[in-house]
Amino acid sequence: MDQATAEERLLAAADTLFYERGVQAVGMDAIRQASGVSLKRAYQLFPSKEQLVEAVLRRRDRAVLAGLEAYTSARATPTARILAVFDYLDDWFRQPDFRGCAFINSYAELGGVSAGVADLVRGHKRAFTAHLAALVAAAGQPPALADQLAVLANGAMVTAAITGSPEPARQAADVARRLLAPEGQGAT
Repeated sequence: MDQATAEERLLAAADTLFYERGVQAVGMDAIRQASGVSLKRAYQLFPSKEQLVEAVLRRRDRAVLAGLEAYTSARATPTARILAVFDYLDDWFRQPDFRGCAFINSYAELGGVSAGVADLVRGHKRAFTAHLAALVAAAGQPPALADQLAVLANGAMVTAAITGSPEPARQAADVARRLLAPEGQGAT
């Protein structure tokens, strides 16, 4: 097995297992078994579990941001692109394997003990907010709205994971509509 194949198999297996069970609950032997890559090879590619976690988060960061960009850019108007963020969340929350935000989960488990993980999570959340800021600017809305929408979205992620319900995406979308409405007009 070449290096690229081994690395991809390790990242895919680790991503799935970490998301399903949590980082600390998954040992390298479980990743070896799920990936079909020997422990020796795994440690050649990722000398520590923390390095593997960081690689998984970098991979997931690229995938999430690209998916969100594709989803929102498919909408016709700037306001519809903003609200599409919450449709994206609703679709995600309805997936049978939804276990919350991998970044929030990783930060909860490792943010206090792994500066690398904490930095990657913060970077992902900054990039998410930057995406919202670009959408907000295109819609001619005040810049502060991007941070408010990020709080709504992240709160919906946590609440959906805890409750096991996709409803927080719709609730957050309702609040976003009110924030986007011209002053005094309420929800649109």
